[in-house]
Amino acid sequence: MISQMRDRSQITIPVEIMKQLNLKTGDNIDISLEDGAIVIKPVVIVPKDQAWFWSKEWQKEEKEADEDIKTGRVRSADSLEDLMGKLKDEN
Repeated sequence: MISQMRDRSQITIPVEIMKQLNLKTGDNIDISLEDGAIVIKPVVIVPKDQAWFWSKEWQKEEKEADEDIKTGRVRSADSLEDLMGKLKDEN
């Protein structure tokens, strides 16, 4: 698709692309230059105090926990004493 450069270096992203990427007015995008091409990527800005949750390591652990839950590799306890008893029984 071709879009024309306007005043103040503005371009319009075609509606079809906006829909495919679920982009809305006010969304953030990253614009970079890669091998002579302009690359535009949608991004989500995460508040600094929540960045730990989105680290690769944390997301890997979240995925493992989700898999454990899905496959039933989790147990529950009604109290701390109940939990400690179940842990002792496993050893």
